[in-house]
Amino acid sequence: MNSRRAVFLDHASLDLGDLDLAPLRQAFGELELHAQTATDEVAERLHGAQVAISNKVRIDAAAMAASPDLKLILVAATGANNIDLDAARAHRITVCNCQAYGTPSVAQHTLALLLALTTSLPDYQAAVRAGRWQQSSQFCLLDFPIFELEGKTLGLLGHGELGGAVARLAEAFGMRVLLGQLPGRPPRADRLPLHELLPQVDALTLHCPLNEQTRDMLGAAELALMKPGALLVNTARGGLVNEEALAAALRSGHLGGAATDVLTQEPPRDGNPLLAADIPRLIVTPHSAWGSREARQRIVLQLAENATAWLKESPVRVIG
Repeated sequence: MNSRRAVFLDHASLDLGDLDLAPLRQAFGELELHAQTATDEVAERLHGAQVAISNKVRIDAAAMAASPDLKLILVAATGANNIDLDAARAHRITVCNCQAYGTPSVAQHTLALLLALTTSLPDYQAAVRAGRWQQSSQFCLLDFPIFELEGKTLGLLGHGELGGAVARLAEAFGMRVLLGQLPGRPPRADRLPLHELLPQVDALTLHCPLNEQTRDMLGAAELALMKPGALLVNTARGGLVNEEALAAALRSGHLGGAATDVLTQEPPRDGNPLLAADIPRLIVTPHSAWGSREARQRIVLQLAENATAWLKESPVRVIG
């Protein structure tokens, strides 16, 4: 136990009451939990704290300047776009994130979405609820297309730890896996340029970061290169796929289906092109792919590890 005071600004975004926070509590003399924190509350809540923990609450230069005791920011996620890293360096505040905690959860969600599309699962579920099976003239209802993954080709954009996990699951279903070249990355012999990859794949899944090179990576021209009836699954970041173009490709019937766990604005309070009711063969999940209890517990453990290592002056997972 030590005398350090830590403030978790938005712990309800991580803990649904089902996690063991003991490792995190043991890392600090005092752990103050706030379910959520508004922007104008950040500085007040961090006053006198040496450690800030944030999942999505923004900690900007002004908040750091108003928190002279702050020495460590723990990000309860991988992405740290909510932290002003330049200001953190200027104030000599160490920033550590969490990494690879959600690989099994996101990988299985990716395959679940792909399977839901290939089996027309949402359509069949809706048909049963509407009473169509009950009224069928035969024992089964086969009103919607069903396709097998066996023998199909999966394209991957992003082949790090997560993309690799998805590739292994896809291969277990008998799929052939092709890797695509990400914009802005050095060419590699084992990566196909988009214009070569897209016409070959029966399904495409995304596992890459959003940056200036990958924003709108798949627009109308790229989607048009995909096979008629091909499937697209995005569990990476909103903005990788142009949402208007995707809606148009689904409405026209060019794509056989799409599923996304991410949108450009989250939550989509101002609406979104992909939330329109008339888009066929589209599944939208609410950025929940990462959220298994096991994955969230790994975040708690990594936060505690990051804190303990920093206290021992040997910080790990440092990003700023």
